Amino acid sequence: MHQQTLAQQARALAKGDYSARELATHYIQRIEQLDPQLNSFITLTAEQTLAQADAADSARANGSASALAGLPLAHQDTFCSKGVRTSCGSKMLDNFVAPYSAHLLEQLAAAGAVSLGKTNMDEFGMAASGTSSFYGATLNPRDAQRISGGAACGSAVAVAAGLASAASGCDSFGDIRLPAAHHGLTGLKPTYGRISRLGMTANASSFDQAGFITRSAEDAALLLQAGAGFDPRDSTSASEPVSDYSTTLGQPLNGLRIGIARNLFDEALDGRIAAQVLASAEQLQQLGATLIDIELAHADQAVACATIIGSGEASTNMSRFDGVRFGHRCDNPASLDDLYQRSRSEGFGPSVQLQVMLGAYYLSVGQYERYYVQAQKVRRLIKQAFVAAFDTVDLILAPVTAALPRLLSEAADVAAERDSQRYTALANLAGLPALSMPCGLVDGLPVGSQLLAPWFQEARLLNAAHQYQLATDWHTGRPSGY
Repeated sequence: MHQQTLAQQARALAKGDYSARELATHYIQRIEQLDPQLNSFITLTAEQTLAQADAADSARANGSASALAGLPLAHQDTFCSKGVRTSCGSKMLDNFVAPYSAHLLEQLAAAGAVSLGKTNMDEFGMAASGTSSFYGATLNPRDAQRISGGAACGSAVAVAAGLASAASGCDSFGDIRLPAAHHGLTGLKPTYGRISRLGMTANASSFDQAGFITRSAEDAALLLQAGAGFDPRDSTSASEPVSDYSTTLGQPLNGLRIGIARNLFDEALDGRIAAQVLASAEQLQQLGATLIDIELAHADQAVACATIIGSGEASTNMSRFDGVRFGHRCDNPASLDDLYQRSRSEGFGPSVQLQVMLGAYYLSVGQYERYYVQAQKVRRLIKQAFVAAFDTVDLILAPVTAALPRLLSEAADVAAERDSQRYTALANLAGLPALSMPCGLVDGLPVGSQLLAPWFQEARLLNAAHQYQLATDWHTGRPSGY
């Protein structure tokens, strides 16, 4: 059962090949058997999972089953889940049990999906290695000596290893697309505001966007259909109409103009990865698309720009965790200052402490104009470059990663971590929808090709990726032993 895609499982449940309880039980057993060696889950909610599966079976029996009825999903532990620990991978929130569920989890539950539990993540999403969690590193099922990569590492590993059909995640600087590329999966970051951020713990508020890690573009379309839409409780939620993402998957690519962002194929990009990404462009051309070379102005400043703005926002967001209202509280504080200092020092790990200090510096008197304001100006220029590009093309193709996932011994290399986001941070800076799809292997490890679309054109992204996956089989690969 775990070898099937989400869409295949939906069809199997509809035909009665197996029940939602049987499917949920299968995944629970796999998690209990295999996850101790991967550490992809922080919290497994087996009792709740089976109750939801039974409800899905009852709904199907009486003819009232919803679109995702009985399909078992995992959720990155950045999303609040009522009655379940929501830790964000941090000691700071180790004892926090959410009093409500995130809007996305409500939407998926309303569509009938079953929740398996909460997946591991880099602490508060402030790293891109999968090693900074308070609960330990999430290991790569294809090569245990390499990082699992990106804050949504647990979600990616769970899907890759067949411990969940699909999973939610939060993408701030590429945190869905990076691990998806490392594990041969499809990673979708929708347009900023396409899915409500309510109940999603903030990292960098103007970058954070909920999305999905799946086995295929078809699966991503199913989940986006359930999760997208306006939420009046979220001031950043967009009121744009929601497309029927599944019905447009089959459209031919004839006439589709795909821009090849040539300046992103730079000296930092591993030539073997570049070859696979360009081969995916050629495959799309064979399917009817037209390839057009383009340049994205200011792309080389994306990482610096995202670092300055993102750390400033993260520093501000982390100020709420003070040991008084939220989060870990130190023992026997001698004073209020001691309470603040020790609670935060004990509760936050090194990666979060670094972002808080950097952000405080960039926002400080004397540095705000020099760094933060200038970065915001560059962000505007980057967005304008995309506006100009989409006047001539319908999609943009680029790499996801410059290199293969780093060795665990190199996981703490901050410069390498930042550089890993050089191609993905662009979409977050501009608020664009972007998708990573498997396009080949290098040294036996998966690599991904990235597609970017104009704002709220997720249907176009999913259509192109689905047609590519019908013509190739890179997305069907599985790590050995899983």
